[in-house]
Amino acid sequence: MQRPRSTLLTVATVLASTAICLSPVKILAQQDKIYQPTIESLDSHPLPQWYDDAKLGVMIVWGLYSVPGWGPVQHPDHDFANPDFLKYDPYAEWYYNASRIPGSPTEAYNREHYGADHNYYDFANAFNKESRKWDADKMAATLADAGVKYVILTTKFHDGYLLWHSSVNNPNQQNIQSDRDLVDEFTKAIRKHGMRVGFYYSGGFDWTFDRGPIRVNSDYEAVKPQSTAYGTYADAQVEELVAKYHPSMIWNDIDWPKSGNPLKLMADYYNAVPDGVVDNRFGITHADFETPEYTHFDAIRTKKWEETRGVGLSFGYNRAEGETETIAPKDLIDLLADIVSKNGNLDLGVGPEADGSISPIQLQRLQILGTWLKQNGEAIYGTRPWTRATGDTDDATPLRFTQKAGNLYAILLGKPQPGSLLLHTVTARPGSTITLLGSTESLAWKQENGDLRVTLPATLPGSYAYVLRIVLP
Repeated sequence: MQRPRSTLLTVATVLASTAICLSPVKILAQQDKIYQPTIESLDSHPLPQWYDDAKLGVMIVWGLYSVPGWGPVQHPDHDFANPDFLKYDPYAEWYYNASRIPGSPTEAYNREHYGADHNYYDFANAFNKESRKWDADKMAATLADAGVKYVILTTKFHDGYLLWHSSVNNPNQQNIQSDRDLVDEFTKAIRKHGMRVGFYYSGGFDWTFDRGPIRVNSDYEAVKPQSTAYGTYADAQVEELVAKYHPSMIWNDIDWPKSGNPLKLMADYYNAVPDGVVDNRFGITHADFETPEYTHFDAIRTKKWEETRGVGLSFGYNRAEGETETIAPKDLIDLLADIVSKNGNLDLGVGPEADGSISPIQLQRLQILGTWLKQNGEAIYGTRPWTRATGDTDDATPLRFTQKAGNLYAILLGKPQPGSLLLHTVTARPGSTITLLGSTESLAWKQENGDLRVTLPATLPGSYAYVLRIVLP
């Protein structure tokens, strides 16, 4: 997704042509605040409670690259600055770029399976055929059952291919959008199942305007299209998406073109969707949240953030990935607890196959996560960080802490032994009640100076991380 970074229809025409296609989400008829296209005005936008409470989102990374669905399983640490990262790019959604780098594994794979003269955009025929099989309601139901609260769709990735029927003409390439209006069906299905809708849009790269490829790190900046035509195009498309669908999130990637107008774009968006949020990848100082990628933080962060990572090494579907490349169930649950304890959300990248189906290995991870959240979601959703994020026990089990409504949650990142467990530097007040989520049994406890000793039952409910709820009187 993100890497190191250092004329068309007018917006008015687009808005006029799409204003009748409002989403079913309740939009405020009036609002006290009218946002202006200035940093000062945009910075006055409050972080909506729904986003702070949600904690878990999924990004559906789906497009032409889902047809070949392949990338080398290298660079597991996502060391983007490595000189050979682009040649051995594990992000399958970057297939078009990597297939044009001489000597790359993706170039060899593409030549072997599709021929040396194959045109990447010819994948549109297969994608249109396969995506007709997609069951939007089934996908939405699966994600809702996994405990997901918002879902982001790649409306346009770096290859410029659109998943909606846009009225904004691409002057460089025809037939650049899907036959089926996937964004429309996605939006309706996700909202039907009670989740928020977000849109990913690649503002910084569009390989139909500047085709690249990006071979070395210095190309990252050079391949960002900056023409007036592209700035107008990108502005108009996002304005169109907002007018048609009123998404709860605009998740831009790789900066915004210098010829575009991100300040006006954000002001227009907030005025249309007052409780919408924007990420920090527009290349300006304003953002509702930060988006580190495959990153770990040691402490609570003041600014709201969202850890962005795939279930595997890639965001898009990669048929080469297996168990080794896919996050283990325990690690996934521990990751969510760790992120939430530090004021973050988890944005988990899921790459469907070309037909929109989620691969069995990714589906299993979602199902396990959903099962855990059904028991322990109280310690995740709607919580806020405690005075500190981390701790441990006398048996060296790591702890993560959250709090909500007078309750302190101590999340054990491991399976403790039954019997006595000492939580270091945790204090419960006289009259406090301690239980394990998933059980109604009150646990015996006592304070030992600055530590809290709890007696665990012989059988622990559920699997993976176990949560102690400390109800303070």
